[in-house]
Amino acid sequence: MPRSLSRRQLGAGLAGLGLAAALPSRAQGCALPDWVPALRADLERMAKELTSVLKPWDGPKRVVTPEQHGYAGQKLATPYIQAAIDAAAKLGGGTVRLSKGDYVSGTLDLRSHIRLEVAKGARLLGSLDLKDYPERVAKRRTVQDTNMGMNQSLIFAEGCENIALAGKGTIDGRGNMTNFPGDETIHGTPGRPFVIRVIDCRRVHVRDLTLKDSPCWMQNYLNCDDLLVEHMTVENQANYNNDGIDIDGCRRVIVRHCRISAGDDALCFKGASQRPTQNVLIEDCRLYTSCNAIKLGTDSQSVFRNVLVRRCEVGGVSEEMRRVKPAGADSGISWEVVDGGLAENILATDIHIVRARSPLFMRLENRGRVQPNQPKPAVGSLRRVVFDRLTGADNGSRGSYFIGIPEKHIEDVVLHDIRIGMKASTDWLEENEIPEMRGVYPDAHMIDRDRGRLGTEPNGKPQGGDAPAYGLWTRHVTRVTLIKLTFVPATPDPRPQFLMQTDSVEVCRA
Repeated sequence: MPRSLSRRQLGAGLAGLGLAAALPSRAQGCALPDWVPALRADLERMAKELTSVLKPWDGPKRVVTPEQHGYAGQKLATPYIQAAIDAAAKLGGGTVRLSKGDYVSGTLDLRSHIRLEVAKGARLLGSLDLKDYPERVAKRRTVQDTNMGMNQSLIFAEGCENIALAGKGTIDGRGNMTNFPGDETIHGTPGRPFVIRVIDCRRVHVRDLTLKDSPCWMQNYLNCDDLLVEHMTVENQANYNNDGIDIDGCRRVIVRHCRISAGDDALCFKGASQRPTQNVLIEDCRLYTSCNAIKLGTDSQSVFRNVLVRRCEVGGVSEEMRRVKPAGADSGISWEVVDGGLAENILATDIHIVRARSPLFMRLENRGRVQPNQPKPAVGSLRRVVFDRLTGADNGSRGSYFIGIPEKHIEDVVLHDIRIGMKASTDWLEENEIPEMRGVYPDAHMIDRDRGRLGTEPNGKPQGGDAPAYGLWTRHVTRVTLIKLTFVPATPDPRPQFLMQTDSVEVCRA
């Protein structure tokens, strides 16, 4: 039966949690919070509505080609592709089709009602000359461009309506470290363009394309309404900061049937636009990374609400996959609110997590990054989060952990029907060895010994290690519900399975 524990650390005795296998409001005497079944119903209704509303690009049947505007295999196709885009837009829209081999280009500006198609057998190749990527500074400034200077891209759209990128062909940014050198950074990435930047647009459709090797982030959709991304393959394994897809301040979003392999975050939500992200469906995707497979943050300056992630496999790249970093992921699912903002009503269900050092990670803190001259925001909120029907295999030894700060807790977290396999640890921290870590970059590696995040020991060796529990460690988290939750180390692990310091834990036992 459920029982409440007030600010109590729960150790290995939690190994035998409840027996519920579905997600009703009450399962074999194990009561879930009333908000959980209501949230699930709301999100399923949202998913149905999004599926009925978000449709493929619908524009004029007109087809225009660069060849019609003088392209005959010249060294740089940019002016001819742009002429085709502008001509089609002047006529009211249509498809601009690349269909005859390779097209080397610099920055292309999309227009409303344009569908840019890279047909089967064709490739749009990013120019290797940085001068071919003139800056496109957003008309409405954001935290991203004011702090990081990300103003260059191969494809750019701003203030457009009814646009699409499609086709069975390939867009290759050719962004390896030789062509576009630069340091790995959490700040600016000068000299390394994105492949796709779409800002302040409505009705955006991306389908079927293979996207490969950006010099930086692959694609960024910022303050867009009605975004549909489907049946896309992304292999962004060429350089540093190689995110797969970044969705920032967008409303009514579907990402489905996509395969993404990224050197950095595979699918990342952000709030740098300082606009809300809400009503989002991620389904039937495979997301692999050397960093975080699904992530919110670090920029979290706005609202992030009503998100359903379902039927996905997420985690780390394997030894066999093409990659630029070590195999494995930092985390499978990572929700981070550190720059103000609000994240709530989030359900991840039917997820398989593989090769992640930390299958789950959450962090609430107060870095407070905003635009220059804006006041630092109050600490944000991270609440009403459900992890449901998760499985996992070949995950690392660090363990999952959720940590807030003393003055602001993560709230209302439910973990239900979870069984995750992992490696055992030989090097971990006790809970009292881990400080509040103010100002430490908020990813699951923040406690790792090889990162030296906690300073150094007397012998000069970096402090750090795995989490103090092999399953789940929480600190500064209020109202946690655990039902049928099991982490399975491949060999015996000396740590407790659970170590929890919270205001209230609801535990369902057999």
